[in-house]
Amino acid sequence: MAQVTLNVNGRPYVVGCEDGQESHLIELARIFDRHVRQVGEELGQLGDTRLFLMGALLLADELAETKARMAAVQADLGRLQSDHARSEARAVAALENAARRIEKLAGDEAA
Repeated sequence: MAQVTLNVNGRPYVVGCEDGQESHLIELARIFDRHVRQVGEELGQLGDTRLFLMGALLLADELAETKARMAAVQADLGRLQSDHARSEARAVAALENAARRIEKLAGDEAA
């Protein structure tokens, strides 16, 4: 297991992670640090626990918004796929109908 030093709000925190996940964890800490610093700038220094809580709540809010947008996009995608399937079925039916009419016309001319 690897260990990484993460800096949040100007303080180092040593945490363990799976080997190979160090850079990912560092990037996550950078994102969290930006939120914590934003809270600190807006509300003043509240102490690490409160800053961390507020930063975590901001991230949770972003996650909830992202999940809601993702659900809406997935619903739109499902609707579009259904519309596409119906359009495709109509196109196939129209082509089959046209083919039958052409065959009938060809048969009438041969007679």
